[in-house]
Amino acid sequence: MRTLLILGSGDVALRALPLLTPHWRVIALIRRPEAAATWRALGARPLLADLDDKNSLSRIAGLADAMLYTAPPPEQGRIDPRMRKVLSQLAKTGSLPQQIVYISTSGVYGNADGKWLSETAPLRPTSPRAQRRVDAERCLRAFAVAHGTALTILRAPGIYAAERLPLARLQNGTPLINASEDSISNHIHASDLARLCAAALQRRRSGIRAYNACDSQPLPVGEWYDQLADTLGLPRAPRLPRAQVQQQVSPGLWSFMAESRRLSNARLLRELPGCLHYPTVGHLLRTLGR
Repeated sequence: MRTLLILGSGDVALRALPLLTPHWRVIALIRRPEAAATWRALGARPLLADLDDKNSLSRIAGLADAMLYTAPPPEQGRIDPRMRKVLSQLAKTGSLPQQIVYISTSGVYGNADGKWLSETAPLRPTSPRAQRRVDAERCLRAFAVAHGTALTILRAPGIYAAERLPLARLQNGTPLINASEDSISNHIHASDLARLCAAALQRRRSGIRAYNACDSQPLPVGEWYDQLADTLGLPRAPRLPRAQVQQQVSPGLWSFMAESRRLSNARLLRELPGCLHYPTVGHLLRTLGR
């Protein structure tokens, strides 16, 4: 059985684990010792290390045949030093991962004014958050080319699930943009993203391939929040002109609200079929409304 190293012990990785352990010997990097029991109970071998500590990462070299990287970059800067540290350590041995799957973000495309985008669209990140992801993608591409490693990049938009809905924004009355000016975006259910990770690892292919890891129905941001509020019996968020919303929300939140794009998932549906159990947000909302 081949060995898989997971870097990033969050929700998506945990959802993917039951799909991975029948096919892989899984080693999961964890930052907190108290998390070890959870991963061990789910069939993974925990490895204590810190992506911000280069010395602690020395143990990952030569460990695995494949790597699933779900960890985010740090909160500051325009590069991803975590990714750079990991790849530097991996390159120190002749036994390198033959496959890497990386969860990136659709924010790497920047604003497209609502236009449809495929994976061939140029990367035009406008926020430092997205610039860090582009840096990570470029580092991974260079590593894959230099070492002959197969690389899959999953560019995910807003991740949601029944347990991770943006309820605080509704409860706090955070304003949304008027419908006539609103931004458009896709979403991805956390379990669907986990299925995509597992499918990408099972599909042995060479070279580099990127996917828009998203659902099949782009929505105006306000429409998503209105549907969620109506389903849960919460008041709808107030709507304001675009310029006023920008003045009232944090710069970090505005970086998500300002960009508008429609993502095509045609390549994903064709090459990684059967992973989208929630092709629209409505599929989840119908279960919540029962």
